[in-house]
Amino acid sequence: MSIFLNSESKILVQGMTGAEGTKHTRRMVASGTKVVAGVTPGKGGQDVDGIPVFNSVAEAMAATGANVSVVFVPPKFTKGAVIEAVDAQIPLCVVITEGVPVKDTAEFFQYAQNSGTTRIIGPNCPGVISPGQSNAGIIPGDITSAGRIGLVSKSGTLTYQMMFELRDLGFSTCVGIGGDPIIGTTHIDCLEAFQADPDTDIIVMIGEIGGDAEERAAAYIKANVTKPVVGYVAGFTAPEGKTMGHAGAIVSGSSGTAAAKQDALEAVGVRVGKTPSETARLVREILAGQ
Repeated sequence: MSIFLNSESKILVQGMTGAEGTKHTRRMVASGTKVVAGVTPGKGGQDVDGIPVFNSVAEAMAATGANVSVVFVPPKFTKGAVIEAVDAQIPLCVVITEGVPVKDTAEFFQYAQNSGTTRIIGPNCPGVISPGQSNAGIIPGDITSAGRIGLVSKSGTLTYQMMFELRDLGFSTCVGIGGDPIIGTTHIDCLEAFQADPDTDIIVMIGEIGGDAEERAAAYIKANVTKPVVGYVAGFTAPEGKTMGHAGAIVSGSSGTAAAKQDALEAVGVRVGKTPSETARLVREILAGQ
């Protein structure tokens, strides 16, 4: 088992003929992912390494049975690309693109919500990987193994580091949800899915300063999650009032600080590491029964 993505997933890549789309398509294929189609308007009939390119998502889905889209298109075209995927009723749309205007994200996410058919992950995210099964996005496919840890993270880099730190234990699924102010799939969505997944034994949740997503996740954990959760909050040394890294990471007063988030998580029984390596050690201790 896994969440959102498994060995049966058939992936199409919107923007596959572009430089980034081609590069990461090859990386996905090399890690064993079933990439069945590309979509670039006006380039239907071409192919990338034998993978057919279609003019529209609907056409690609009809021809190949694709059920996941990975979006590698420039920011100004992202909203249109996602709406096209939603109109085609694709179940999962992973938006890798960075720099998407927040207004556009709000509009295409609401559009997807209204459709009732398409889950959005991202934008500005590394994607989703179920090691040994499928890899939708830009996450390196060779840095970890299959196992029983679930990972949800705002940060792409910290996703990779945690996967590598715990590579001997392995992961059911790793989800990079992105750090923009508006994202499609949240910590809570992933917590719910991991709680329901019989092959996930422990959940690692990586947050960062700014906003209140981690505090809301803590409330959800208290009410709904029985599996052990280990947390890490990036930004313990960030100065107050300064935007750090991701567009969503801005701190005002005590609201949104790493310490406030740590307190909220620890209050509901989540063990929180001060560094990624300490977080990985806590996971090992819990799985070892300590």
